[in-house]
Amino acid sequence: MKRAFKYRFYPTQAQAADLSRTFGCVRKVYNLALAARTEAWTLRQERISYNATSAMLTAWKKTEPLAYLNEVPAVPLQQALRHLQQAFNNFFARRTNYPRFKSRKRSRSSAEYTASAFRFRGGELTLAKMVEPLRIVWSRPLPQCAKPSTVTVSRDRAGRWFVSLLCEDPAVQPLPVTDAVTGIDAGLDHLLTLSSGQKITNPRHERRDRVRLARVHRGLSRKAEGSANREKARRRVAKVCARVADRRRDHLHKITTRLVRENQTIVIEDLTVRNMLKNHALARAISDAAWGEFRTMLEYKAQWYGRRLIVVDRWFPSSKLCSNCGAVRDTMPLHVRTWTCACGATHDRDVNAARNILAAGLAVSACGADVRPQREPSRRRRSVTKQERSRVTVGISVL
Repeated sequence: MKRAFKYRFYPTQAQAADLSRTFGCVRKVYNLALAARTEAWTLRQERISYNATSAMLTAWKKTEPLAYLNEVPAVPLQQALRHLQQAFNNFFARRTNYPRFKSRKRSRSSAEYTASAFRFRGGELTLAKMVEPLRIVWSRPLPQCAKPSTVTVSRDRAGRWFVSLLCEDPAVQPLPVTDAVTGIDAGLDHLLTLSSGQKITNPRHERRDRVRLARVHRGLSRKAEGSANREKARRRVAKVCARVADRRRDHLHKITTRLVRENQTIVIEDLTVRNMLKNHALARAISDAAWGEFRTMLEYKAQWYGRRLIVVDRWFPSSKLCSNCGAVRDTMPLHVRTWTCACGATHDRDVNAARNILAAGLAVSACGADVRPQREPSRRRRSVTKQERSRVTVGISVL
């Protein structure tokens, strides 16, 4: 099983300049190829493949305005074209929207190197067209005799540099089979409620740093546009946001790993987080809970360790259904945390929902239905809009 190991590193000034230049060239090639493919389809109804964009890249390097593309390694530029091809494949498969142009300020700064563009020997990683190896902080050991097949270098909004090494991890093996099963109800007062009655507290990482985040945002708003002080203030904001995101991700990793190790079958509810965020009274708390990231972690960890993840339909009335007699209440406002059914059973709202989710998941599984963890297909494929046609001309000017 291939697994990515991510580490922080500290580049020299020369390395930082080279990598920043590579990030810019990768973004430029991606945007040029996207503009060419969009223009070909809009004007001539012609589809351009990856091979055609690769030939275009060769021609672009020979022109005087784009001669600087020869100063960076060729592999990250080719990988950018492959990423664009994958973006179009996802679009045609109705998994995502039409690809968008990369922005210098908003897009992720990263470059991907394949095996021919780096050297990994004796625990030292040297990228193409660099003399010195990267100064990596090895926070955890790589698997023995690991040979990275792909290396991805990135820089986040806070100015931190990371390198991700993709290699085979023999430690990822199916865990021993167990009879334990659990249903999970996601919430805000408690992050997760298990069918066993256990409740996992919601740490509310964003709320803990809300005062600090407001302070640095006020400092950012007082700085002049385009000034060096504004860039420093923006980085301070990014550092606070990165701190919140890191703590949230670490907490979710610990929870999902424990759930996967302890249970053979896990049943969750298919939540439409994107639609739930339209509730402005709860959007901030829902974003801080990160239910989507929690599900993503459960999916790939269940696949790694041979566990089963069952996703129950979002319209299943888990909160309004009595787990004792099966009666369904007409309404269940959010402020109602405990309720008593006509059969006499008193339910905790979240525990009752978790038990109903577990029962529904096991029932579907017993009937032999498709219980693979699939995302909701709300992002439909659509035709190229007028706004996207305008990107052909407007996008080229901002590349």
